Amino acid sequence: MKQYRVTGMSCAACQARVEKAVAKVPGVSSVSVSLLTNSMGVEGTAAPEEIIKAVKAAGYGAKLKKEKNLSEKDDALADTETPKLKKRLLFSLVFLCLLMYITMGAHMLSLPLPAGLSHKYLALIQMVLAAIVMAINNKFFTSGFRALLHAAPNMDTLVAMGSAVSFGWSFYVLCLIFRNVDGCAELYHNRLYFESAAMIPALITVGKLLEALSKGKTTSALKSLMKLAPKTAVLVRDGNEVEVPVSEVKIGDIFVVRPGQSVSADGTVIEGSAALNESALTGESVPVDKTEGDRVSAATINMSGFIRCRAERIGNDTTLSQIIRMVSDAAATKAPIARIADKVSGVFVPAVIFIALIVVIGWLLAGESLGFALARGICVLVISCPCALGLATPVAIMVGSGLGAKNGILFKTSEALETIGKIRTIALDKTGTVTKGEPEVTDIVPAQGISEKELLEKAFSLEEKSEHPLAKAVVKKGRDSNLETLETSDFQAFPGNGLSAVINGKTLHAGSRKYIESFAEIPAETEKAAENAADCGKTPLFFEENGSLLGIIAVADTIKEDSAPAIKEVKDLGLKVVMLTGDNSRTAKAIAASCGIDEWVSDVLPQGKAAEIEKLQKGGKVAMVGDGINDSPALTKADTGIAIGAGTDVAIDSADIVLVNSSLSDVAAAVRLGRATVRNIHENLFWAFFYNLICIPMAAGLFGLEMNPMLGAAAMSLSSFTVCMNALRLNFFKIRH
Repeated sequence: MKQYRVTGMSCAACQARVEKAVAKVPGVSSVSVSLLTNSMGVEGTAAPEEIIKAVKAAGYGAKLKKEKNLSEKDDALADTETPKLKKRLLFSLVFLCLLMYITMGAHMLSLPLPAGLSHKYLALIQMVLAAIVMAINNKFFTSGFRALLHAAPNMDTLVAMGSAVSFGWSFYVLCLIFRNVDGCAELYHNRLYFESAAMIPALITVGKLLEALSKGKTTSALKSLMKLAPKTAVLVRDGNEVEVPVSEVKIGDIFVVRPGQSVSADGTVIEGSAALNESALTGESVPVDKTEGDRVSAATINMSGFIRCRAERIGNDTTLSQIIRMVSDAAATKAPIARIADKVSGVFVPAVIFIALIVVIGWLLAGESLGFALARGICVLVISCPCALGLATPVAIMVGSGLGAKNGILFKTSEALETIGKIRTIALDKTGTVTKGEPEVTDIVPAQGISEKELLEKAFSLEEKSEHPLAKAVVKKGRDSNLETLETSDFQAFPGNGLSAVINGKTLHAGSRKYIESFAEIPAETEKAAENAADCGKTPLFFEENGSLLGIIAVADTIKEDSAPAIKEVKDLGLKVVMLTGDNSRTAKAIAASCGIDEWVSDVLPQGKAAEIEKLQKGGKVAMVGDGINDSPALTKADTGIAIGAGTDVAIDSADIVLVNSSLSDVAAAVRLGRATVRNIHENLFWAFFYNLICIPMAAGLFGLEMNPMLGAAAMSLSSFTVCMNALRLNFFKIRH
């Protein structure tokens, strides 16, 4: 997806206009415009020049974003508008205060004015001051009328028309005053709207400033992530330590990290030990101990200790940069619920202009004066707010995805954040997801007359030469028990059966029950122990020496400590939990029973998992949680794919959500956050629609109210601010139970 920076947009109508224009370009397969970040993502084969040309033809500006390190400052997130708006507002207020002194201070509060100024000259001064304020805020007029000429009116069009009509009508009245028409005093006091012509753009600028400030806060999570990126690295070159910019770090470089310093790149510890604070990436505040052979991530902070590391992933490939990319992409994509606002905003502004004309004509036909009718029409124009509609979804998505990133839950798209909250079923892979994915020795059952140490010592010596995963579990147990290997010879492996070797002049065999039965008799109590182990989902390994059974060692892929509590959390949210595994039914049943899973499907191949997902989807939306290559078809098929962070790159690429902590408890947290975000979007959309539903009739004077256009402008300014502030409430939401 190519990213573009779009300029000149002011509301949802602008956003819809740009999307519509780019979508018509040949070769464009999809386009998504973000009003929040003023960015556009385009997929397809169309040339960037054609895309930019289409945007300019629609009346806006665009340029292709340059590829750079994502940990660097992003122009789309840089707050360039707030300083400009503050300056505009300050100058506007100076001249607006002078204007209000003349129109309201002198008229309503009897404040003194220079002697000798007649109504005609006071009206002329009002016109000059109003014109100055309008000139200061000329952006509304250039943008609004340009959009009108392109037959795509936007919010600026409403503001420009409201202010321009007020000024035009007042200028007409001023001409009557200078012609000394009867009733000059009445015309001056009751028919001039110069203050409204100036107040409308000034108040909208206040609203724009509040909106810019609150929008800046919604991107704070992303900005804080970018600030975490290390700026320098201490490299070891020719035996000396050299501090260099992090951009100069190359794969394979050796770097050191002392207490208080940040890790410069993703890599592996080759010397030393340290306690790293990984809260920036995982949300967990407890430091994690790292020793030789452990992996480290860029931007994590060394709390104590000293380590030397080898750089393996740098620049845009680091975990931090990938997190930043995912959060940024989620903000640039569009949630399905946003289509409601898109459809409305596409016709909203033209509809408001039409309603304003109807209001003016209606009041004239009702016998009211042209000034009264224009005031009602102007009020309708300036009180309408398509901005709130355009911001309702993206501000909530940005805050929600940022909150998820802070807690180690990465949403690749805004659709994933919305969909996870509507999930009805959670499908879980077993190995590496519910279980650790690494077989461990669970039981050691020696035969009569054999000690546990003797059995484990001989098993350890025999299995050490094997590459089988179950053998590795026995070897790990032997090493953890500080056992020494015995000298072996004539080692042989028989695939599907077992192993044999000579130890201390005696022949040992290890393997399945069927294989060992051909060498030794298996006692009834040992058979029973093996069956009990199998019923619990364990694999019994039999060991024999010179025709005598040594015993059995049971090996199993043990359940993660947090799996059972995490599954209970998911079920407490009212979700159905199903486990999918390629293991046999006996193992699947044992694991499911231990974790509190009511349904499971065993003996399924990767394609079979995708087929099972399709069956589950008949009962509602399904999320699939997995970590391996064999899970990728199911992750893609599910409505929402969730990858365990420690899983394979293929699984992570196939998923919509990545759990950095590799903890199942984050599945429930993701669902809670998704539901809270959707709820917040609904609140924002309700406010945006309700505001216009109530305020437009009031502005039209249907309830017997004569709303001043200035009050309408103030109300419009607050609507977008309210939507942004409501979205910011998500920052206080506790996603973990």
